Amino acid sequence: MEEMVVEEIQELLEKENDKALKQYLDQLNISDVEELIDELPQYAAKFIETLSLNRAVNVFRILDFPTQERIIKKLSGNKLNQIIKDLPPDDRTALFSELKGDVVKKMITLLPPEERKESLALLGYKEDSIGRLMTPDYIAVKPEWSITHVLAHIRRYGKNSETIDVVYVIDKDGVLLDDIRIREVLLADPEAIIGELTDKRFIALKANDPQEDAINIFRMNNRVALPVVDENNILLGIVTVDDILWIANEEYTEDMHKIGGTEALDEPYLDIPILKLVKKRAGWLIVLFLGEMLTATAMQHFEIELEKAVVLSLFIPLIMSSGGNSGSQASTLIIQAMALGEVTIAEWWRVMRRELVSGALLGIILGTIGFIRIITWQQLHLYNYGPHWFLIAATIFFTLVGIVLWGSLIGSMMPIILKKLKLDPATSSAPFVATMVDVTGIVIYFSVAVLILKGVLL
Repeated sequence: MEEMVVEEIQELLEKENDKALKQYLDQLNISDVEELIDELPQYAAKFIETLSLNRAVNVFRILDFPTQERIIKKLSGNKLNQIIKDLPPDDRTALFSELKGDVVKKMITLLPPEERKESLALLGYKEDSIGRLMTPDYIAVKPEWSITHVLAHIRRYGKNSETIDVVYVIDKDGVLLDDIRIREVLLADPEAIIGELTDKRFIALKANDPQEDAINIFRMNNRVALPVVDENNILLGIVTVDDILWIANEEYTEDMHKIGGTEALDEPYLDIPILKLVKKRAGWLIVLFLGEMLTATAMQHFEIELEKAVVLSLFIPLIMSSGGNSGSQASTLIIQAMALGEVTIAEWWRVMRRELVSGALLGIILGTIGFIRIITWQQLHLYNYGPHWFLIAATIFFTLVGIVLWGSLIGSMMPIILKKLKLDPATSSAPFVATMVDVTGIVIYFSVAVLILKGVLL
C-alpha cells in the first residue's frame, strides 16, 4: 500500500468525510482494502461499514480471524447481520468455528431460517474435517435432462453457486453419478441428454475425512472444485480450491511452528499477547530441557572415563551437534515428503534403507573431516593431543560415522512412527529429534572411546 494512499485516507477520516471515503474505497481493489486495514487496523470496522455490502463481504472473507473478530465487536448490528447473511456458507462456517460459543449462537440467530439450518449442519462436522470446508452452493442436474434444460437451469441458479465451472449429475436420491466440466456442456449438442456425457469417472471427497486429504487430492488433480459425499455417495456439497489454498497455508504454518519446537500460533506473531506467546513456547522448551538433562546423566555415567581422558571432552559439542543436525535434516525431509504424499507409512522400509546408506556416507564425510582436522592440528603443533593422538582421531572418525547414521535413522523414522500412532508427524520437530540424538550420542561416543582406547587412555 503506497504511503500517499494511506495519508489521503487518514485525511478523509480526520475530516469525517464518509461520502468521499466511500468513493475512494470503491476505487481500490479488494486486496488494496485488505492492505489498508493492515496499515490502519483501528479503522477496520469503519472501512467495512463504509463499503457497499458486496465489497464489504468480499473484503471481510479474506481477512485473518483476529481482524474479523475485532471488526465484529465494533460493527453495527445491521451491517454485521447483512455480512453474515451474505457470506458464502464455507466462509461463514470457518468464522463460526473460530468464535466462542455464545458469540456463535448470537450470530446464528441473525440468519434466516434456511441459512441458520445450513450453518448448524455444517458445524456438525468435526473441526478438521472436509465437511467444515464444503459449501452447499453448487449446480446439480439430473441425467435425463437435455443440454438446453441444463443451460437454462444454470442461467437461473448459477448466480447463487460458488462456481459454475463444474456441474454435478445426481440421480433422484441425490447420489452423485458424475461431475462434468462446463466446457463439455457448452460444446455439446443442445438436444443431447446430459447423461450421455457422463463416464462415471470422477473424484469425490468424503465429508468426514481429514482436511489434509483434500489438500493432497487437489494437489494431484487439476480441479477448481471437488464434490463432497457421505458414506452412501450422496452429494452434500463442494469444496473449492480457494478454501484448500487457505487450509494448506494454515497447515504449512502450523507445521513450521511445530518443526521449530513450539505450539502452533493461532494468531499473527505481532498480534499475539506476550504471555500467550510464552505459554505456547514454554511447554516444548520444558520438555526439551528435561530431555537434555538426560545428557548430563549419561555424561555422569562416563565420569571416570572423562577424568582419565580429559581430551575427549573437547569433542563433545562437535559430536552432539553433528548427530542433532543430521537428525533434524532427516526429520524435516521426511515430514515434508509425507505432507506432499511422496512418502507413506507403508514405505518405511524404503526410507530406512535410504537413510542407512545416506547416513553412513554423510558420517564418513564428517568423520574424515574430523580425522584430518586432528591429524593436521597435531602435525602443525597447533594442539598436542598426546602420544595417542592417532587413536583419538580414529575414535572421532568412528563416532561421527555412528552418530550421524543414528541421527539420520531417528530423524527419518520418528515422523513415520508418529503418523502410525495417528499423531502429527510435525511433532517430531527438529529440536525434539536433536535432543534425543544428543542423549544417545554421548553413549555412542564413550562406547566407541572405551572400545578403541581401553588399556591405552582408559
